Amino acid sequence: MGIELEHATLPPYLCALYSLDPERNPEAVEVVGSVFAEEMLHLALAANLLNAVGGSPRLDTPRMLPPYPRPLPHGDRSLELSLLPFGAEALEMFLRIERPSPPGGPAEGDDYETIGQFYAAIEEGLRLLCDRLGERAVFSGDPARQVSAGHFRHTAGRLIAVHDLDSALAALEEIVEQGEGTSRGEVWDGDQDVFHPDRDEVAHYYRFQELKAGRRYRRGDTPQSGPTGEAISVDWAAVRPMRHNPRLADHAPGSTIRTAQEEFDHTYRDLLQLLEQAFNGSPKLLADATRTMFVLKAQAQALMRMPDEDGTTAGPTFEYAPRESRR
Repeated sequence: MGIELEHATLPPYLCALYSLDPERNPEAVEVVGSVFAEEMLHLALAANLLNAVGGSPRLDTPRMLPPYPRPLPHGDRSLELSLLPFGAEALEMFLRIERPSPPGGPAEGDDYETIGQFYAAIEEGLRLLCDRLGERAVFSGDPARQVSAGHFRHTAGRLIAVHDLDSALAALEEIVEQGEGTSRGEVWDGDQDVFHPDRDEVAHYYRFQELKAGRRYRRGDTPQSGPTGEAISVDWAAVRPMRHNPRLADHAPGSTIRTAQEEFDHTYRDLLQLLEQAFNGSPKLLADATRTMFVLKAQAQALMRMPDEDGTTAGPTFEYAPRESRR
């Protein structure tokens, strides 16, 4: 479930990121891009957790790409994920995804209200199993399948190899703190800002609050005070007006837009296949996955330059096709 959850956020973040004009919106690109990179880190941490208990991560499967709009896997059905260009609607969706757990909020394994409560349920389950069966029986996976920091770069945070309860809890803490801040109720996630090493890094939820408020958090700011630091410049008009939740069925087979969308979908499935192989014993393939991401970026941005209906542009559909339809 953790891998499904972390993956479900990636297409919405990518659509918002690639819709931004990087020359006119460098700070928004920095924020959304940094969150996406750390969600990839969380995906790798979730794979390490699953491998540590003897599981086999699966990404190249239709289950990973149900149609958008969609809820978070097994989560609160009132939270709907959509493929949107960057803007107020996308920002509210991101704030809902990354919302901190309420004080004293219960662990929730299914129909969870927040991602933090979902991971709290995983922590409870691991502790219970270790009490019943012993750590050695629970963490029985092959250590060679763990992805390490040497395989994954260009992001803040720690990529933790999981081999026992302590390392599993550290991995869970890394995921939750990067999303919603430290357990002490702070806006910071405990890391240094990868783009600004002189600053502490703000958790995902609060990075989106910075974009919404047009200001950065500074030392002394709290969730209650909101950001009171220097201004962030966001040009809300410097965004490609991508069609909301595009589908292949919106355009005739063989049309320019549909052909470009199908090419993107094939490349995205290449990425899923590489990630699956990397998380199942071939971690060096993460370098190939990174190169594939650059191809995806070019394809998505090309789509967003194609005029569509009603003044919008085309966009990626993130639809899954059977293996026999691939190149």
